Amino acid sequence: MPQFTLVAIFVSLLSLSSSSSSAVDFLFNSFNSSDLLLVGDAGIGSSILRLTNSSNYDSFGRAFFPTRLPILSSSSIPNSSLSSFSTSFVFSILPDIPSSPGFGLAFVLSNTTSPPGAISGQYFGLFSNDTHQVPGPLLAVEFDTGQNPEFNDPDGNHVGIDLNFIISTVTHTAGYYRAPANGSASSELEFVTIDMRSGKNVRAWIEFDGPRFQINVTIAPAEEPKPPRPLISYTDPVIANYVSPEMFVGFSGSMVKWVEHQRILDWSLSNTGSPARELNTSNLPLFLPPVTPSSSIPPIGLIVGVSGGSLVLLLLCFLGLYCYCRRKKRAKILEERREEEDEEDEEEWELKYWPRRFSYQDLSRATDGFSRERLLGFGGFGKVYRGVLPISISKGIEGNENGEEEEEVAVKCVSHDSRQGLKEFMAEISSMGRLQHRSLVPMRGWCRRNNELMLVYDYMPNGSLNHWLFPSRDKAAKPMDWAVRRRVLSDVAEGLLYLHTGWEQVVLHRDIKTSNILLDKEMRGRLGDFGLAKLYERGAAPSSTRVVGTLGYLAPELAVRAATTAASDVYSFGVVTLEVVSGRRPIEAAETVEEEDWLLVEWVRGLYAEGRLIEAKDARVEYGAEAEEEVELILKLGLACCHPEPERRPEMNEVVALLVEATRSPVNL
Repeated sequence: MPQFTLVAIFVSLLSLSSSSSSAVDFLFNSFNSSDLLLVGDAGIGSSILRLTNSSNYDSFGRAFFPTRLPILSSSSIPNSSLSSFSTSFVFSILPDIPSSPGFGLAFVLSNTTSPPGAISGQYFGLFSNDTHQVPGPLLAVEFDTGQNPEFNDPDGNHVGIDLNFIISTVTHTAGYYRAPANGSASSELEFVTIDMRSGKNVRAWIEFDGPRFQINVTIAPAEEPKPPRPLISYTDPVIANYVSPEMFVGFSGSMVKWVEHQRILDWSLSNTGSPARELNTSNLPLFLPPVTPSSSIPPIGLIVGVSGGSLVLLLLCFLGLYCYCRRKKRAKILEERREEEDEEDEEEWELKYWPRRFSYQDLSRATDGFSRERLLGFGGFGKVYRGVLPISISKGIEGNENGEEEEEVAVKCVSHDSRQGLKEFMAEISSMGRLQHRSLVPMRGWCRRNNELMLVYDYMPNGSLNHWLFPSRDKAAKPMDWAVRRRVLSDVAEGLLYLHTGWEQVVLHRDIKTSNILLDKEMRGRLGDFGLAKLYERGAAPSSTRVVGTLGYLAPELAVRAATTAASDVYSFGVVTLEVVSGRRPIEAAETVEEEDWLLVEWVRGLYAEGRLIEAKDARVEYGAEAEEEVELILKLGLACCHPEPERRPEMNEVVALLVEATRSPVNL
């Protein structure tokens, strides 16, 4: 027998042995708490899986089968084959208020039970608010009951396939295909829509054909047989970029403010090559909105009496409406006069502090009507757009309209729920507008439209420090060299020193992180996003009723008292220092529920205790022999800033003195 034939037989037997040992085949016609891994607000009641908790204002939940499903034969071998599986389940979605915004649920393949950066609302508790799609081991089939134009949703009742991104790769209005109901001999199938928010039980079939890189999604009312044609049939080898060798399989859902009940009633799955086992849909509970009972026909006498009374009431209503309109018209005239007076007072108050006021029309034209193409990202209080303004408008000087030069600005849109809240926010930010330092992002001016405030800043062409330290996977960016990192840290430290000691009031930034550090055209660091900043008089004790900031950068003392101090800002700067030197994020999520999240500060502190501190440096960066001593010194400075006791942390003038001394050597870009 030829040698290659023996090898082929051996590989085939090995493949069969591997596939049999990793077979997954289950059927849940009801659920117990021991059947699934439950994350967040997910729970089981009356043998039914619910994904969210109606008593929570902001709720998300995930449920996974405890055993990982083998998907990719090997992530290290090019063109590795994908495994196949089929699954079927019955779900029900019912809002408390039919007219409220919808959220929906998703069937999920993920290499972790806690996807990094996942948020609730219309993100299904799975995706972050990143504005760009990158490859990663997360794939979902969404059953979306809300329409969000920013996500390119076709309507508020659709099915889609999501590849590690909230914007679906392919979508279709919810429904199913069947033979014509009128008995027509036509071979054309009839499409019937399904309202997924009606509370009625809907059954879904999903076939994942790995070798063909194909996903078929089919839905129908639970009592109907499987339709002859899938709702979505998606085929693309790019699917391989969004899977890993083994993945958790399950469901995820989320909501905010408006209650929407998302339930899974039964579920089956098989990767043995046979279809998923048949579900028992005959005795499933129904979750339908309450129906108002119809009343019996009243007697004729009652109808006449009610009609006469209604006529008299109608005449009185017309009379009252006439009087009301006259009074309202008069009140409107008085209100307009008061508003004119208030507007004049407001203008004087606003112009006292702010650099200058832009018109809404100018900012709308500069950002192409605040289009999606001009969206730079999401700040602490709203969206940020890139705009292009003529220099005469940008700097408030006279200019020639024909052939006039233009310059780029960043426009941040902030919304407030009330006029009073907007005034308080403007009073706080107006003081920020007077801050002047080369290490802070300069504010050009502002614009107000109803309860929306637009802040205009200098545009930072090199984006945020975060994007340079952690470039997208689809961008082969050269890592930032050590000299630039060192100088950016010095710039930010000087800006923070100015906030703490260089102005007439003490300014606490309260949200120092790499995504809030922007780089100008000369790659100099500038501290931005003062949406959470707080001012107080020198010598006064800072006070606050809630903790604000970003997880991973928050000082440990904020866990027991909400009042932020200058030492809390120093701690956040220390985390940024360790992040810049090491090239690693402050928190890295654990891959399993049993493991704990990885913390940067604890890791560096452990290396220091073992005398191996230099191993914390970024392995992607080339350092000279003289730089290693400098790297170790700045790592020690970062650890000192992250000391668990606030009073033992250095002040910013000490930090600046050390960093300025370290940055005397030239920077080669």
